[in-house]
Amino acid sequence: MTLVKFNNNKGANALLPGFNDVFESIFNDTFFNDRMVARVPAVNISETADHYHVDLAAPGLKKQDFKISLDRNVLNIAVENQPENSKENKRYAKREFSYSSFVRSFTLPEQADHNRIEARYEDGILKVDIAKKEEAKMASRQIELK
Repeated sequence: MTLVKFNNNKGANALLPGFNDVFESIFNDTFFNDRMVARVPAVNISETADHYHVDLAAPGLKKQDFKISLDRNVLNIAVENQPENSKENKRYAKREFSYSSFVRSFTLPEQADHNRIEARYEDGILKVDIAKKEEAKMASRQIELK
């Protein structure tokens, strides 16, 4: 048995042979890709014996830019950053700084203690520590061989 690839767009390509190639090269350009990708900060989530840790990379912001809230079992981290209205008339050849508004939401596990959540912002990283409930902490002990 022979498998033959079926090209459904053959008619369109036959009429305008370079048409799709032109648009493909435009939309694969980094200029367009950078602007079409949603801009949200990267996050690392880790766990220790008695805490969950959320580290959010957000350089260039201030502590007062963040709004952290807990709604039922969802931790929301939001930033609403207004664009700067500088009085300088600069003409940029390229501008990549783009701090915009964002919201990151995380569903907390049942073991999280909602009353013991702490947050701090240092060196461009927002660090949120969520304590575990006492009964959920990992207990470790040495088991003796007999």
